[in-house]
Amino acid sequence: MFFVDLLTNLFLLVVGIIILSLIVMFVIDITQTKDAVRRNYPVVGRFRHFFSTLGEFFRQYFFAMDREEMPFNRAEREWVDRSSKGVDNTVAFGSTRNLSPAGTAIFVNCPYPMLDEEAEPTPAVTIGPYTRHPYTAASLINISGMSYGAISKPAVQALSYGAKKAGCWYNTGEGGLSPYHLQGGCDIVFQIGTAKYGIRNDDGSLNEDKLRAVAGHETVRMFEIKMSQGAKPGKGGILPGAKVTPEIAKVRGIPAGQDSISPNRHPEVDNNGELLDMIARIRDITGKPTGFKSVIGAYGWLENLCELIHERGIESAPDFIAVDGGDGGTGAAPMPLMDNVGLTLRESLPMVVDILERYGLRDRIKVIASGKLITPADVAWAYCAGVDFVASARGFMFALGCIQALKCNKNTCPTGITTHDKRLQRGLDPRNKAQRVKNFAHKIEYGVTLIAHSCGARHPRALKRYHVRLVQGDGKSIAMSDLYPPHDGQNQAPVAAE
Repeated sequence: MFFVDLLTNLFLLVVGIIILSLIVMFVIDITQTKDAVRRNYPVVGRFRHFFSTLGEFFRQYFFAMDREEMPFNRAEREWVDRSSKGVDNTVAFGSTRNLSPAGTAIFVNCPYPMLDEEAEPTPAVTIGPYTRHPYTAASLINISGMSYGAISKPAVQALSYGAKKAGCWYNTGEGGLSPYHLQGGCDIVFQIGTAKYGIRNDDGSLNEDKLRAVAGHETVRMFEIKMSQGAKPGKGGILPGAKVTPEIAKVRGIPAGQDSISPNRHPEVDNNGELLDMIARIRDITGKPTGFKSVIGAYGWLENLCELIHERGIESAPDFIAVDGGDGGTGAAPMPLMDNVGLTLRESLPMVVDILERYGLRDRIKVIASGKLITPADVAWAYCAGVDFVASARGFMFALGCIQALKCNKNTCPTGITTHDKRLQRGLDPRNKAQRVKNFAHKIEYGVTLIAHSCGARHPRALKRYHVRLVQGDGKSIAMSDLYPPHDGQNQAPVAAE
């Protein structure tokens, strides 16, 4: 009897608390003036926000088809996940991809594909022939810029160890060089953002002594001047104050706990001449290859840049250009810029390659593609377009375990990749994830090589524009070499390949 009375009293207490809570919420809702729905529909109106929040979850896991989600669909994410885990990622019963939308890439298989014994190893490419320390790399896929601050300490460690295992380079992003970038011993590309994080004076100008110190690390192979990035072309980097920890502030050289907003451009670079001056200055100080990264919108400036290079001499050229797509990236960004500013990589990349070829600078200036390239088909398309290297950020985030929770701009990433909450970071073991980074990179290279051999190319860097066709609006495909005729004719298909 005693226990019955106790349970009854507990039940009444719980019911009373619920009723009291509802009354309190009712009073708060009907008296507040900020939310019209809650004021007109007290208590019940609160469910609107709750269900809107859950909607994202249900779409991702229950309602969206494998090929429907954006920016990356479930089929793409699962391919990366399975590849990074090193498990079988073959499929059965036919493709689930709709091959009719405009822009779809269809590779042209050769009737007599390349035998394994006929194939050649992927040749290495040398960047910066006029520098004191040129950089030679053979990697087909590399890790694009993700700064320490935008991503967490264990994520940086995992990428550093993984890049070393995979034999690819790791771009620091604009947040400076942290000890964790160096831990794995991988090749590093140091990105110089508009705020000069890690190599700045208090007023934001370049500190040459700090730059020399960074260049003094043997594993720092190249320097990349970031003019703009895909997430926010025309605007500087954004790191919310909640993610600017004391350690990150020290690495960057800024106050802790404050929003870190970079200038929209490098203050000392306002024209092509000043861009070449800055490249020459950094290259002279460091002795290492120096180039720039940019989203392409207007492109007349690139032609003027090529003309200016010829006036100054071939040595004045940037050692590489990293072309980013204008359709978003890993960082926090205003929606108007992410959605509507800058050309996509599919349009801008062939354009940049063609401009360099037209001015006879293609061999001098290497081209790196970066922007939503996370599957072998994406990467193979870029090599067909004419690049020397491909870099990916979000592909390697998926390899680390990213679930596309879309919380990168907050400090609540559930997988520990983009948060500095120690509790959430516990789920990311750098040594374990490093192996996944390696597996993903090797699966990309294996898949691109499969496509190349199927097309009759001896290695991925032998892929040409005639090896891929692009679906048009009427559903028919056309060779990329017809859409973008090469300046020198070398990308035209030989008779035997037709």
